[in-house]
Amino acid sequence: MYAIFVDGSRQYKVVEGQELEVDYRDVSSGESLEFDRVLAYSDGSKLQFGAPTVAGATVTAKVVGVFQGEKLVIQKFRRRKTFRKRTGHRQLSTRIKIDKIQVA
Repeated sequence: MYAIFVDGSRQYKVVEGQELEVDYRDVSSGESLEFDRVLAYSDGSKLQFGAPTVAGATVTAKVVGVFQGEKLVIQKFRRRKTFRKRTGHRQLSTRIKIDKIQVA
């Protein structure tokens, strides 16, 4: 059994019990999130597509925690100008664990 849902501008294919990272949300660990924009759903024997979403389908997840990603290094350089600038960025993301995929 799997589902494909939309969160922000990304699509995720998930199964129950899977952990994944989504865009940052200001929620505490242990809280529950519900995603209702499900594009497709499969229970193993049949595949159901939405137009654009599957009516009554939801994906419920529990928040594991908030994490920082890998550091991205940004370098700016202008030749012959003695200009060098180096900064870094670490994006925050929320890690979730999929609890339940249900279709009404």
